[in-house]
Order: sequence, then C-alpha cells, then structure tokens
Amino acid sequence: MATVKPFKGIRPVKDFEKIACPPYDVINSEEARAMAQGNELSFLHIDKPEIDLPEGTDPYSPAVYEKAKENFDKFLSQGILKQDAKPCFYLYAQTMADRTQYGLVGAVSTLEYDRGIIRKHELTRKEKELDRSKHVNILNATTGPVFLTYPDQQELDEVVAGVTTQIPVCSFMSDDGIRHTFWVIDDDGDIKKITAAFKKIPVLYIADGHHRSAAAGNVAAMRRKKHPKAGEDASFNYFLAVIFPSSQLFIMDYNRLVKDLNGRTPEEFIQVLKKDFFVQATGLSTPPKRHMFGMYFGGQWYTLTAKKGSFNEEDPVSSLDVSILQRNVLQPLLNIGDPRTDKRIDFVGGIRGVAELERRVNNGEFKVAFSMYPTSIEELIKVADAQLIMPPKSTWFEPKLRSGLVVYKYDEKDL
Repeated sequence: MATVKPFKGIRPVKDFEKIACPPYDVINSEEARAMAQGNELSFLHIDKPEIDLPEGTDPYSPAVYEKAKENFDKFLSQGILKQDAKPCFYLYAQTMADRTQYGLVGAVSTLEYDRGIIRKHELTRKEKELDRSKHVNILNATTGPVFLTYPDQQELDEVVAGVTTQIPVCSFMSDDGIRHTFWVIDDDGDIKKITAAFKKIPVLYIADGHHRSAAAGNVAAMRRKKHPKAGEDASFNYFLAVIFPSSQLFIMDYNRLVKDLNGRTPEEFIQVLKKDFFVQATGLSTPPKRHMFGMYFGGQWYTLTAKKGSFNEEDPVSSLDVSILQRNVLQPLLNIGDPRTDKRIDFVGGIRGVAELERRVNNGEFKVAFSMYPTSIEELIKVADAQLIMPPKSTWFEPKLRSGLVVYKYDEKDL
C-alpha cells in the first residue's frame, strides 16, 4: 500500500509568482538565465544555479551545486522561504483553458519506489541521475516535485473538494497562461483522512519525473549506508511529490522530426511505407485515433494507418503508437536505431502544436515530420504494471508543475 506523509514544507511567504519557475529539466541554462534576468526571487537561482555563475560554466561542476546551496540558504535566511511549523499536506491545482487538475502534495517513500509500489515506465540516464543526486545531497532537500498519479479514490476526492472551498495561500497566472492555485492542508482530521486513504491505494505511478525519483532514491541509499541505524521512517527515505487522480491528467502528442529520408526520394519513401501502412494524402495534420499517424513533407500532410500485422495489440509496449513508428519507420527505413542519442531526430511536445512541425520542415531544417496520437494514461499504466519500459519521448504531460511552491527538506535529526 502507498505511504504518503505530511511534512513541514518550506514555501514562499509572498511573491509566489516571482518565485515559482518551470521544472529544471524543461529549459536549458541559456533559457533559465534569460527567464530569471532581473528577478532575484526566481527559484531558478536554486534549481538552475549556473545562471549566477559566468556564462559557459559547466552546469555539472562542483561550483554549481555549491551555488545552489548558497542560494537556498540565502532564501531561507532572508525569509523569502519559510518552513511550516507542523507537518502538512498541500493541494496544488492547475487550470489550463477550461480544465483543472488537483494534486495532493506529500512526501513519498524511496523504499516503495525501489520495491515497485511507486511504478516507473521510463529508463533514466546516469548523468542526469547523478546531476540531481548531487543537487539533492548538497541541499538536503528535494526541490523539484515528482508528478505521480493514482486511480481515482472517492475519499481523497471528498477531502480535496472540502479544501477547495477554503481560501488558498496563492493563486496566480504564469506567463504560459496556466493558473496555479495552492492550499495548505493543516487540519489534523484532513491529514488523517489523506494518510489513511492512500494506504488503501496499492500502487502509485510516475507520470513525469523519473530522474528526480531516481536521484532521491540514490541519495536515500547513500544516507542509509552512512546512518545504518536509521529506520525506514527517516526523512531522507522520502521525496517530494504531487499526486493527481488519473482521470484528471492530460497527455498531449509527442511528435517527431527527421532530418532526411535516408537516401530515398519522396516517391521511394512513400512506396516503402506502404508495406506496413495505408498511405493517403488527406491534408489532416492530426491523427484522429490510435495507430494512425500524420506525416508532413514536401508541403503536404499524409495520413498513415498501421496495417494489421505491423503491431501486436496484446503487447502493452509494441502496441504503442511510438513503438509502431519506431519499429516500422524510424529504425528500418530512416536508420534511427536509438532515438535518445541519434542527432538526425528531434522531438516536439504537443503544446507547441503541429505548426512547429510545418515550420521546421518548411525552413529546410528537417525533411519529414510525424504527428502522433497521444499516448493514454491507460496505456501508461498497463506498461508500468507489466514492469516494462516505454520508448523514449512517449508522453508529454501538460501543464507542467512549477517548482518553488513548496520544498521537502530532510529533518536535521536524521543527518
């Protein structure tokens, strides 16, 4: 059963909109530097601290992690961030257009992550794990929340409904048009209900934040070696998470761009596609259902429909559209064996729209684009339950969680 604990959150006293920032891993150093320019309160000074060092500084150098700690300590000493007096849960709502999702914020167990109670569906890269592990270790805190989901649960829905009738501590619109609303849940009765309700949920699923989860697990393992007498309840065995009911989540398409046709002419490429797909010049830029793909090149949109026999519907991984495209097009026809490392392929999250695909093909940067039907949360759960791994760039969740609204810090007694 899932263990979700209240904790003494460290959070802004005011200036929430200035402090909150995008996740560290969706922007690069240059973008972070520009975003934080003129804003000394941006949480990017903690999550992307290389912005306060000379341009060109290696973002993985020891000086960067030292700067993160220096900035975190400064935010605390100056009262920009302050720790709550008692362990609380929190509620984080995000509104995008006319849709709102409500996530409960708590501390979840690294040991349950190790045991598969918190289930993953992606591989992680060691260098990225090491980066966040160093960041967590030096701050003694997890600053970027992991995005988790659970099957809808009525008792949690009832608590959330009650909390939303109260006045939030903040509500603001970020520059991408997303409204962020945040409540503190400090009522003892609500805290008990939330804790007990999660105990009835057999597993949680990582929607986004695999590297943050792995990093927290790495630091916890290191701390257990250093403190062998510490019990499973030690604070370093937990990490920060925002946990949403699965019915509220919104997965967008995660599209592909390829630089060339691997030596084929457009006519030859369409011809070889017909082995595994029905190919039609429909003009549709967005596929209407699973196992259909949009393809754009030469100023024309085509629709590719996967033929029976090109995938196995009973296999939770091979039946994914991203797997069908990789196995039948990207690898055999375009010679892209590993999309994580091949420089001839790029990915565009659905939030940027198919217009971005057209633009980058039309300007000659890429030769062909593929628009995808979004992976569903049900597909994600099937893969995770089977303890399998999705292909890279399978899901694009929107909206993204903002960092800086609350931080989970290890208890000094455990250090």
